[in-house]
Amino acid sequence: MLNTLVDRYCRLLGAVIVGCLALMVILVFANVVLRYAFNSGLSISEELSRWLFVWMTFLGAVIAMHERAHLGTDMLVARLPRWGKKASLGLGYLAMLGVCWLLFKGALDQTRINLTTSSAIMEVSMGWFYASGMAFAVSAAIILLMDLWRLLSGQLGDDQLVGIRESEETTAEGEAK
Repeated sequence: MLNTLVDRYCRLLGAVIVGCLALMVILVFANVVLRYAFNSGLSISEELSRWLFVWMTFLGAVIAMHERAHLGTDMLVARLPRWGKKASLGLGYLAMLGVCWLLFKGALDQTRINLTTSSAIMEVSMGWFYASGMAFAVSAAIILLMDLWRLLSGQLGDDQLVGIRESEETTAEGEAK
């Protein structure tokens, strides 16, 4: 049930990212055309594109967290026995939850500080800019707690005890040999 909800949430985030990217492309393209063809431009283009990029980055990181697509190395962990892999993964989850807390607290503090500050061009509260960190921290913490529960309840197979996934390049090289 919760897995399905998180899957749907990540698909929604993917659609939001596509929308952000499309809007960025339109804004930047329009700005380039206006500058070269008409010697003018959209002042909102640069600021809004920067905001969209920051939000896309944080939302994409949530999807990567869910798909276990972040970079990592398993040189040591892969050689550990099953109990060592479980302990290592559990400690990793706890450390990441701690980082999520620190990120949430820092983003919350920055959001509060900048809530009454308006952006230069769009004149929107800068709190929205810093809220992206809170959105990531909460979303990532939910995914991490769900994965930690799966680890503690014994629902993870041996192949899932190493917290990273091989890169597509490594997999392609292995298949080519």
